[in-house]
Amino acid sequence: MIDQYILDGHKVVPCDDVLEWEKWFKKADRHVAVDTKNDVRVDTVFLGINHSFVLGAPLFFETRVFGGEHDDEMEQYSTWEEAAKGHQRMVKKCIEQL
Repeated sequence: MIDQYILDGHKVVPCDDVLEWEKWFKKADRHVAVDTKNDVRVDTVFLGINHSFVLGAPLFFETRVFGGEHDDEMEQYSTWEEAAKGHQRMVKKCIEQL
């Protein structure tokens, strides 16, 4: 079972070599999007591992809110496209209303 993944463009690709994964992970730009206003930041990133620890769709991306009334709110996604859309929803919810 492969535990780590890298990005090829926006596509999630399994990586069976832990050293190769670590090297990629340290230098890769894993951000899907970042938006900040005042003291609130919405950040969406590729995680590099599957965060779905139960049966179901894999979860490779995460949006997290830092600051404001929604501090530490989080959503996870399977694909880059889902993550980009989820990021925009979170920005509307947490930043555009400021």
